[in-house]
Amino acid sequence: MHDDQVVAALVARAAGQDQDAWNEIVERYSPMVWGICTRYRLSSQDIEDVNQSVWLRLVEHLGKLREPAALPGWLATTTSRECLRVLRAARRYDRFSTAPDELPDDRMIEDEIIAAERNAALRAAFAELPPRCRQLLAMCMGETSHSYAEISVILQIPVGSIGPQRGRCLERLRRSSSLRAFTDDEIAGPSVGFPGGEPRA
Repeated sequence: MHDDQVVAALVARAAGQDQDAWNEIVERYSPMVWGICTRYRLSSQDIEDVNQSVWLRLVEHLGKLREPAALPGWLATTTSRECLRVLRAARRYDRFSTAPDELPDDRMIEDEIIAAERNAALRAAFAELPPRCRQLLAMCMGETSHSYAEISVILQIPVGSIGPQRGRCLERLRRSSSLRAFTDDEIAGPSVGFPGGEPRA
């Protein structure tokens, strides 16, 4: 994957009882686990069960992984197997239940892994920005984006300066070493991976 050394280091630290490393692994890959579950069309309860099983299995195997850098693939494979186990159990008890029309294939799962790695890289790059840039981008592109007028009042900058400052912050984000493994097309969209899209004028 794009950051094998980072992932391997996280696994090693987590296996050594580093709680921060474990928390980062869970934060990185929980969206991927959830995404794979939704592709199998599991119920909310089943997704919770699969999530719990996957992370418990990781705790059991964390110090035994032959290739620590391959953790994303291990998690994806384990999640798929757990989803199939849940589906088989459901059909065993409900003779009328059917499998989803289209089960995830290797390409779909690979897309989930890449998305998880890209999001982790984006979070790391965002954390490298100066506080002022982080605040501005969060206000422009968060889940509840602010208008330029609101940003001007809160950050005490002229409305006409917001666009140029936002552009410079985005450029710093794109140049981050954390994002070098990804192409410009993957990170250069208007929302740069943040929910909320463009700010309101």
